[in-house]
Amino acid sequence: MDASAAPVGLSLAPGFVSLAALPPGTRGAVVGVGSRSAPLSALERRLLEFGFVPGEQIEIIAEARPGRDPFVVRVGHTTLALRRQEVQSVWVELQHSAPDAPPPAQVVSSANGVESQHAEAYPAGSP
Repeated sequence: MDASAAPVGLSLAPGFVSLAALPPGTRGAVVGVGSRSAPLSALERRLLEFGFVPGEQIEIIAEARPGRDPFVVRVGHTTLALRRQEVQSVWVELQHSAPDAPPPAQVVSSANGVESQHAEAYPAGSP
């Protein structure tokens, strides 16, 4: 299956690709699972339960060598090892770093657990 060709019944904008085709280090957002022309398979329903829902952020963490299977993907706050064949029907919009993107969050420990701190996005006094 061509990684950038949408399945029958699912129309995707250019730039959406199958999760199965992505290399380590790639980030994006889920745009859909399966196709509109066929009911969801048991595997596709399980992928939705794992968190592959539209809008959820994903990142490819690692892949096995040789063969690229299984590979490790983070979806939201969950990290999974999956076969590429299992995620062929997960469609992703790639995330491109913008030069003016805010810096990544820094994680610090606190008495109540872990907190996320972001750098100041706006100068003091702005809304």
